[in-house]
Amino acid sequence: MGAKGCACEIVLFYHADIEQTTAPYCGAGKGKPFFASVGGDGTASSGRESRVHHIPVMAREATSALEVRAGGRYIDCTAGEGGHSLALLRAADPAPSVLCIDRDGQALAAARRRLGEYAGKVVFARANYADVARLAAEHGFSGADGALLDLGLSSLQLDVAERGFSFRQEAPLDMRFDARQRLTAHDIVNGYSIDKLADALYGFGEETRSRRIARAIARRRPVRTTTELADIVAGAAGGRRGRVHPATKTFQAIRIAVNGELDNLKQGLDGAIETLGANGRLAVITYHSIEDRIVKTALRRESADCVCPPELPECVCEHTAALRIVNRRVIKPTADEVKANPRSRSARLRVAARVG
Repeated sequence: MGAKGCACEIVLFYHADIEQTTAPYCGAGKGKPFFASVGGDGTASSGRESRVHHIPVMAREATSALEVRAGGRYIDCTAGEGGHSLALLRAADPAPSVLCIDRDGQALAAARRRLGEYAGKVVFARANYADVARLAAEHGFSGADGALLDLGLSSLQLDVAERGFSFRQEAPLDMRFDARQRLTAHDIVNGYSIDKLADALYGFGEETRSRRIARAIARRRPVRTTTELADIVAGAAGGRRGRVHPATKTFQAIRIAVNGELDNLKQGLDGAIETLGANGRLAVITYHSIEDRIVKTALRRESADCVCPPELPECVCEHTAALRIVNRRVIKPTADEVKANPRSRSARLRVAARVG
């Protein structure tokens, strides 16, 4: 991968979750992994010291699915640290234009640095991708050639302890993508009724022990830190079983509730479809079954000429297909990618094209 005798060392961070690996490296170019040099505080690192690099999941599959064309216009709805945006920019010559959208100001700052060489080709918007149709119109990306949604967390979100996304490090209960938002994980953990909290754990995390966990949390209030919450959940769930920490689903559910992720996904999908031009492509990478069901349902609905209930004798909806499904079977990471980053194994890519 690197030149002979190179002493450089990197730490690889993946979009689905954190996975650390060291490997020799001597620069990046076309056909090589897409690296960004960023620290936990969002600052760029330099020199020949160990560096942190964010590698997006299924970058080549996503750019291939989008059929990136020279001089085209693409929207990275969940830009994060810019890994997929860099892949899009490098996929054609001359490079396409990319609209990078993200709610996370820290991640977007890292993306600005990472994509600096393409300054004239990139537009940044710190905003919710649920508003993608409006943002595309404002920035000249209506009728885009493609849109990409990668719904995983970024390394900056997971690696900065004080942001409270991970139960591996002690931190305040936060979990906000956008620090300007008022609602935090602390508010949900300590403010929701037992029933409301249990419903959130089950609905957003598919946690079958949701009632037991919610009652245990309520008994221990106020809960102040991530590790405290993880210990409570582990105790209520009966301790750790297998490789998956028993708090995993609870943390997922609370994060989704804090950030309104499922509502944003539904609205963002509709907006992305709306803003695509004729034959423009939509690629969506999901990481858990709840997201994937929403995406699968939306793509099926928008690729049908009728969405009436099956019991109706004739169509009355007047719905016409806006999409054509490109991959009937979901696209999964390669064996090599899963080997390098075991957490990428849950990633699923679905692709559709705008009709007309």
